[in-house]
Amino acid sequence: MAKVYHDNDADLDLLKDKKIAIIGYGIQGRGQALNLRESGLNVIVSELEGTDNYKKAIEDNFKPVAADEAAKNADIVQVLTQDHVQAAVYKKTIEPNLKKGKALVFSHGFNIHFKEILPPKDIDVFMVAPKGPGALVRQQYQEGKGVPCVVAVFQDASGNALKLALAYAKGIGGTRAGVIETTFKEETETDLFGEQAVLCGGVTELIKSGFDTLVEAGYQPEIAYFECLHELKLITDLIYKVGIQGMRKRVSDTAEYGDLTRGKKIINNRTREIMKEVLKDVQSGKFAKEWIEENRKGRPLFNKLSKQDDKHPIEEVGRRLRKMMPWMEEGR
Repeated sequence: MAKVYHDNDADLDLLKDKKIAIIGYGIQGRGQALNLRESGLNVIVSELEGTDNYKKAIEDNFKPVAADEAAKNADIVQVLTQDHVQAAVYKKTIEPNLKKGKALVFSHGFNIHFKEILPPKDIDVFMVAPKGPGALVRQQYQEGKGVPCVVAVFQDASGNALKLALAYAKGIGGTRAGVIETTFKEETETDLFGEQAVLCGGVTELIKSGFDTLVEAGYQPEIAYFECLHELKLITDLIYKVGIQGMRKRVSDTAEYGDLTRGKKIINNRTREIMKEVLKDVQSGKFAKEWIEENRKGRPLFNKLSKQDDKHPIEEVGRRLRKMMPWMEEGR
């Protein structure tokens, strides 16, 4: 069983006399920064001047500064820029300002685990990763609740890194729900695998394959869209709330029987073997090297594949059908 920490296991006072820099005021950065500030902590926000996120930080009553200034003045530096730019931001603006006794924090282990960032040995390096988007982290905190987090310690120069990580998690509301201890390796590899094999890669290919199968068999694209994409939200919402078996008990018996008897024909032993291959690519660092090189080349394959899928019939059909459902429009 995983070790789970709660409010009583974390001491927010450990952070009371420290300055915390949030590098990157995106959705996750905003949620964490606001929660930390409302927990009574001293927060410095860094964001590129002139960007929408910079303007948002000002609206939220922060005074955003450059990353090097934030890193220089902070005791704890939380890096919340996107994975593919973190190493460059770190090398240029953060590393020169890291001194003994400071702490470097991440919410995803990619750059540490794959050695794109090599921190000095005399600082603490830990992770606090909410298991939800920044908007949810913020919402739950405002409601007096929290989003579960994982914490991990990569370097414990002070002998106090785990306690600092738990205090940080408490500051963003994570210990209200529960905080699970992990490692940078486990968090990074499971996160990448989950995205590729299930949450993004697996699900989107399954949707498109189902749609294509029905359309090629002569069924109307609109009906195929509803059956293979639109209604997926009902199922995922149920699984999210009550688990797989809970979902099965809340759909029709016909649907449950079809699930139990046909599902393994779709996700079969060959699929599971391919999943193991995907996992090996993650574990070996092959995927990380490929993604880093893809960015260095200007993302030629990424852009090609993205444009290719923009033209898939399911996208055109979906845009048309969503206009029939105004309640789905953003902000409605």
